[in-house]
Amino acid sequence: MARNGETDVISLRESQRPNSGEQESSTSDNHTEASRQRESDRKRAFALIGSALSQLPIWGFAMSYGVLQEYYINNWTLKGGREITGIIGTTSNGVMYLSMPFLFALFTKRWARYRQIASLCGALLACVSFVLSSFSKDVWHLVATQGVLAALGCALVFSPTTLSLGEWFSTKNRICNRSLAYGICLSTKNIVGSTCPFIFRGLLDRYGFRTTLIVWAGITAGTFILSIFMIQTPRSSITTSTPRGRKIPWHFLKHQTFWIYSIATLLQSAGYGIPQTYLTEYARNVSALSPTFSTLLLTLINIPGICSSTFFGFVSDNKHFHLSAPTVTAISAVSSALAVFLFWGLAAQGGIALLVLFALTFGFFASGYSATWGGIMNDIEHDAAQNNEAIDSGVLYGLLNGARGIGYVSGGLLSVPLIKAGSTVSTGRFGYGSTYGPLIIFTGLSLAFGGWGLAFRPKWKRVLHLL
Repeated sequence: MARNGETDVISLRESQRPNSGEQESSTSDNHTEASRQRESDRKRAFALIGSALSQLPIWGFAMSYGVLQEYYINNWTLKGGREITGIIGTTSNGVMYLSMPFLFALFTKRWARYRQIASLCGALLACVSFVLSSFSKDVWHLVATQGVLAALGCALVFSPTTLSLGEWFSTKNRICNRSLAYGICLSTKNIVGSTCPFIFRGLLDRYGFRTTLIVWAGITAGTFILSIFMIQTPRSSITTSTPRGRKIPWHFLKHQTFWIYSIATLLQSAGYGIPQTYLTEYARNVSALSPTFSTLLLTLINIPGICSSTFFGFVSDNKHFHLSAPTVTAISAVSSALAVFLFWGLAAQGGIALLVLFALTFGFFASGYSATWGGIMNDIEHDAAQNNEAIDSGVLYGLLNGARGIGYVSGGLLSVPLIKAGSTVSTGRFGYGSTYGPLIIFTGLSLAFGGWGLAFRPKWKRVLHLL
């Protein structure tokens, strides 16, 4: 009997072994899932760091162009009109932004697996363009190499890497969401804009513009290669793509919200690039400031953007302290316009304090405008969800950049006749009476209209209807 009892106990233990095995299997699965999560978090962190690092070669030249323009004019050795150099900086920004809608649409899914290869090709094009520009003999050579080819190369790096960054941070339950990730990268962009003008100034004063451009090409190559290999394309984007690709949903083009924000972005961008191009020249010619101080003004524009981009990104997508996208964009646009009218326009000869105040306030509010796009995209995605429509966030982000590009190019082209329309002889103590008067007024107005989305909020629409 005892043996039978022992047999029953042994049989009972054996019958329990499969349950133990299931527990071991569950523990193993949990361990595997945790390992995958850690690996995903590591790749996500590298994507953010790599994207932040890539801001140096992508935007360093464009955000420092005012220093180069001043050097070109004061040390003219090229054939062609000097005034043409005024469009190189805005053309560079415009070409980058205008090409982004096509590049974002191309690499969003159809060619997602080729993002890294495309980025490397863009890095090569940018480096070669800067080297070629060092041999320029005519001013149109600079426009072609610096304003067009190098900009295309930088856009070919920016678009695929930014798509991957947005996909890594698209998960809603992450501490760092998409808006904040974009804000961090934009803050890094402003760090670049704060330091690069002094780098270019030092190189230009010591070696001249030809050697400076070759050195910059080397910096561009090294930084691009490191950042590109840090940013991996999410596996989900590669596995869901097919040889023929999938159709991109364009339903959002039918909605008013998209066009309101696109026009607002275009108008704000038309004025945003002008101070970065002409402020150093204004400081030298009107306020009679030294080259070092005029370079410092360009840096002071970008320093506040280090904080403001993250701030506006946080406010645009914060669940605890929520402000609507029209409100946030209006705060950025109207405040920067007031800085133009009250500080730049009233600065006169020796007006150092007002110019410094303008650089700081304009830099904070205007630089944060792009960081509001996270909230803008949330609004457009909300409209799509209400209509049960699909939407591709990458394509949407690319189109907003395209609107920014149109604004940059328009502002750059208009700036030349506006300068010519200004008084050749100072007619007053303030900037309004100088050669730059019409340019200052245009800048302020275009920035102010960048916040017109606020007029389309429901309660404001009722007020406007009554008027």
